[in-house]
Amino acid sequence: MEQSKIPSTKVERAMRFVKTGAQIGGNYIKHYSKKLVDPNLSKEELHEDNATDVYNALSELKGSALKVAQMLSMEKNILPRQYTNKFQLAQYNAPPLSGPLIVQTFTKHFGKSPQQLFSTFNMKACNAASIGQVHEATLNGKKLAVKIQYPGVADSIKSDLKIVKPIAFRLLSMNEKELEKYIKEVESKLLEETDYELEYQRSIEISEACKHIPNLFFTQYYPELSGKRVLTMDWMDGLHLDDFLKTNPSQEDRNKIGQAMWDFYDMQVHALKSVHADPHPGNFLLRPNGELGVIDFGCVKEIPADFYHNYFALLIPELLEEPGVIRKIMLQQEIINEKDSVVTQEKITDAFMRMTRLLATPFLEDTFDFGNNDYIDQIYALGEEVSKMDELKNSKEGRGSQHALYINRTYFGLYSILNVLQARVRTGERNWKLPLMEFHGKEAVAL
Repeated sequence: MEQSKIPSTKVERAMRFVKTGAQIGGNYIKHYSKKLVDPNLSKEELHEDNATDVYNALSELKGSALKVAQMLSMEKNILPRQYTNKFQLAQYNAPPLSGPLIVQTFTKHFGKSPQQLFSTFNMKACNAASIGQVHEATLNGKKLAVKIQYPGVADSIKSDLKIVKPIAFRLLSMNEKELEKYIKEVESKLLEETDYELEYQRSIEISEACKHIPNLFFTQYYPELSGKRVLTMDWMDGLHLDDFLKTNPSQEDRNKIGQAMWDFYDMQVHALKSVHADPHPGNFLLRPNGELGVIDFGCVKEIPADFYHNYFALLIPELLEEPGVIRKIMLQQEIINEKDSVVTQEKITDAFMRMTRLLATPFLEDTFDFGNNDYIDQIYALGEEVSKMDELKNSKEGRGSQHALYINRTYFGLYSILNVLQARVRTGERNWKLPLMEFHGKEAVAL
């Protein structure tokens, strides 16, 4: 269904949330009425109804509200599967804008309609996500992809996040200080994501630095047909992950694509210290010959040097045997603090180190089989265990650096895609070395 209007004022958007709250309340009444008749009734239908109502509201609002749903779709150990299944639609299958809104956007930014700018322009979107949608066009015999941002998205980010905050508080089991820290980080990234001129600049920088990686391809952009709310580029052929898997690809092609993806992220994190931090299936195109296309550089995380050294120091086996060094890293990363009791520090450190050792496993082996479902299940199970720890849930202090939010999200997303792809990847080959560290107060210095 095409959408002819996006609620743009704070009142309109808030009222849409109120309406959804009433629908959810009705779903609960219906559920418990049925449960009186059948005491063994599960919550499957309730979750399905609620997920549908929430997603319909978020997809109508678009912008940061829908982006949060997209992010939550990657957190399979937080929400019931009905929510993650529904929220995955936000990756590239949200309801698109209608023709008049598209023409309005072009006229506002270029003074011309899309039909005046291009030889042909398909008014029906081929891809619609949380921040914008993509249309097929042609010019001078070239097939183009034109990304158009939804009207009012940038202006509604702050107010939307205030509305979403109570929902996130309940879903994510975070204390208020911790949630506030992460909300600020999400807000800053979302504001950047609505700036298509910044996206253009970053896409050029990262694609130029990574163009040498085998089986990886990028698009070419047209700045004269782009602006703050419109981005025009060459059309890239390829399939999204689900459609690619339906072609029954060979293990060799799965491995080639997985290797390209691993090398792409390895290069960004460790050489560029700047990373495409939105690794969900909607941002990649896969080809039957084992090639991987990367699209949408709207969400890029710059990694501060001190955070990088502290975060990746724990991949050095020698340091894992040094309790004093680990404690300094834990303090610097704000995972524990001096006010914690010794018992609390020990419990949190133990859980954190178990998770670190688990996530670090691919880095410490020459080749890793991401098709090992047991490994991914262990990550989700441990993540669920940690999220329920009283020492974390009852803490009045925010835990962890805000920079960890997008870096953790990047690696969870990467591992998840490689798992679905069932790829075997050479993880021991790299053009960088893990830095040996010395710790002086709050500084982490590479030797």
